[in-house]
Amino acid sequence: MFCCARRLARTNKFLILKLGNHCTFLNVFEISTRYFSTLRGPVECYPTMSNIYFDTAEKCNDFELRCNIDDVIAKVCGLKSEDEVFQCLMREYNCKSAEISCSLIDRLLNRFRDDWKSALGIFRWVKTCSADKPLPESYDKLVDILGKMKKMEMMMALVEEMNGDHLVSLNTVAKVMRRFAGAGEWKQAVKIFDELEKFGLKKNTESMNLLLDTLCKENRVEQARAIFLELKSHIPPNANTFNIFIHGWCKMKRIEEAYWTIQEIKGHGFRPSVISYSTIIQFYCFQCQFWKVYELLDEMEAQECPPNVVTFTTIMHCLTKAGEFKEALQVAERMKLAGCKPDVLFYNALIHTLRRAGFVEDAIYVFTKDMPHNKIIPNTSTFNTMIAMFCHHGQEQRAGQYLRDLENSPYCKPDVQSFYPLIKSCFKAGKTGDCLTKLLDSMVKKHHLCPDLATYTLLIHGLCRKNSCEWAYHLFRDMITQGLKPRYLTCSLLLKEIKEKKMYDEVEWIEDYVKKME
Repeated sequence: MFCCARRLARTNKFLILKLGNHCTFLNVFEISTRYFSTLRGPVECYPTMSNIYFDTAEKCNDFELRCNIDDVIAKVCGLKSEDEVFQCLMREYNCKSAEISCSLIDRLLNRFRDDWKSALGIFRWVKTCSADKPLPESYDKLVDILGKMKKMEMMMALVEEMNGDHLVSLNTVAKVMRRFAGAGEWKQAVKIFDELEKFGLKKNTESMNLLLDTLCKENRVEQARAIFLELKSHIPPNANTFNIFIHGWCKMKRIEEAYWTIQEIKGHGFRPSVISYSTIIQFYCFQCQFWKVYELLDEMEAQECPPNVVTFTTIMHCLTKAGEFKEALQVAERMKLAGCKPDVLFYNALIHTLRRAGFVEDAIYVFTKDMPHNKIIPNTSTFNTMIAMFCHHGQEQRAGQYLRDLENSPYCKPDVQSFYPLIKSCFKAGKTGDCLTKLLDSMVKKHHLCPDLATYTLLIHGLCRKNSCEWAYHLFRDMITQGLKPRYLTCSLLLKEIKEKKMYDEVEWIEDYVKKME
């Protein structure tokens, strides 16, 4: 369990980060001026989201939890088995008085999505203490957690339990098949499909497509093709069946087979859809063959199959990744002229492009003016892009304000990536005291987020360079407890630092761990 939030208070000093001077519009490309000329005049002020709300959005619901989630997490922290977790919660909470909401179950399972022991122990406690059984969706979450951690026998035991209560759905089966295929056991995924009737489910086009999609996503396209040829005589395919194969062939870089599948679609009486073409466009984008992309766009228009917002967003994102900012903004202009309505993912890609191109003021305008004008609600990724942009340009105070706006938003909440740029800025500024402590407390205690591998690595490397290797060592242990495997460079750096500190017990522990890694 990530326990650093309780170890972090090491200094009473507040970190004061100065605002950078990077507020000047970078007029790199004329295309930016052309794109925004119909949208706005010069940017005069930079409002934040604190006073921008939309009546049409579906708000996130804040559930009033019957049991304090922080208390549950604190009790579970550091326990070694699901039975310890279960017994601990049974001792601490009186089942007769416990009222466990569906929201509490979901939040706890989400919090421990990378810790199957705690998740399973908590689930057992919930089943024992609650008058009602957990919802099928909660069962499905636990199935996915066990499969993700490759606890296949436990996963199937839970599925059998669900089957006894008639709780197995096609969603359950999809998670099971995908986890088997992801673990390299694709034949087990096929076996699950063969046994669908046992779970009260039918073999039909929908379930067949789930199996084919599962196999294709794991590069088992040829096996999927063989199964399809066997099944198609009594299970009719639909257009989505062929789109699955197009995606699979493109994923394996076999573009000729993808084009052949386009012809196969026509042979079965279907028309290639925007999804069919967009999948091949994505392939060419990943190969940076943008001339092929533009040829396909023209072909789509000639076939009266106009590209949609997903098509344009994919192209713009890949052009930006390739450093072709001018062309990326031209794609945005082309989409606008085509009358294609933008969505939040398009805006995320556009803001990212503007950020990479250095158009900070234009990115701010899109966020604070253009998105509200089109009634598009920013999501967590939108906020994250803005936070990363401000941190990159040395405007940490503004980044902090956008993080607070995200925390207070009724529509979305922070994730680990929301904090990453600010943590990086703390190290860059040479400040690892109160500011870093507050960020981690907010991430772990307030939002119940568990750091990912990249965040742990950033923290450990940063603390080692700032001569705080004791703290880095505690985080290293927390990281391993979470089931995350540190990079060899991280182990080497930490080992070097603690040897210089003469922390001999810690040196021995890390050396033993490294030997087990090899």
